[in-house]
Amino acid sequence: MKKRGEETKKTDDRVETLDRELSQMGIRIRDSDDRKVRDEVFDEVTLYALYKLAKKKVISAVGGSISTGKEANVFYAEHGEGEDCVIKIYRIRTGNFNAMSDYILGDPRFSNIRKTKKDIIFAWTKKEYSNLSRALEAGLPVPEPIAFDRNILIMGFLGEGGVPYPQLRLAPPDDPEGAYAEVLDLITRLYQKARLVHGDLSEYNILSGGGRLWLIDVGQAVTPDHPSAHRFLFRDIQNMNRYFGSRCKTLDEHEILKGIVGEEFFTP
Repeated sequence: MKKRGEETKKTDDRVETLDRELSQMGIRIRDSDDRKVRDEVFDEVTLYALYKLAKKKVISAVGGSISTGKEANVFYAEHGEGEDCVIKIYRIRTGNFNAMSDYILGDPRFSNIRKTKKDIIFAWTKKEYSNLSRALEAGLPVPEPIAFDRNILIMGFLGEGGVPYPQLRLAPPDDPEGAYAEVLDLITRLYQKARLVHGDLSEYNILSGGGRLWLIDVGQAVTPDHPSAHRFLFRDIQNMNRYFGSRCKTLDEHEILKGIVGEEFFTP
């Protein structure tokens, strides 16, 4: 019992040291006074990764919270010469790594990953950076990947005047037929050009702003050779048909799938 108490104190001391060093570098985490945020997000591993990124001058400031998801928190930040960006921090203590492992362990790009919770989350962060890079290179509208370290991902900010673009669920399209066609085009281009399947597409991870739709949260995206790729793709199509079904006429889900994958078509 005494040994565990000593280890806890040592960890707390290291956390305080990292926090102090970040403050001396001009980086104070605004939401870190919230004890719940501190406990769930800014643990020793996260603060060390943040310290390394700040030391490399990848980030110059950390602001308040943008969103809190099931596995990660997203914060405002700055990089370079005061340019807006966001920091996405995957929670090591409370993240649902069992759900993550379904997407990681079947991905041939990450076949050597060990199955520990921390390794899965670190691989997930790297995977999202890689997926963003592939999508951006293929011309898809996604946040610009800037850097990653351990469980932290730095991305470009999607918004105007410091206000992030809203999720599609909060900003229903004025032209649902046009938006539906745009979404199907994004799904198709993501598969055919970036060779990725989003895997969790819904009105929650599509942003609307700047005259277009944007894909976000691509950490779970898999390549077509993932054993569940076509099943995930079909589910993405179903989700979009569900969302747009009450707003405009939708197409047959199986025909959409067949049109996207062509001769690679498999019945999901």
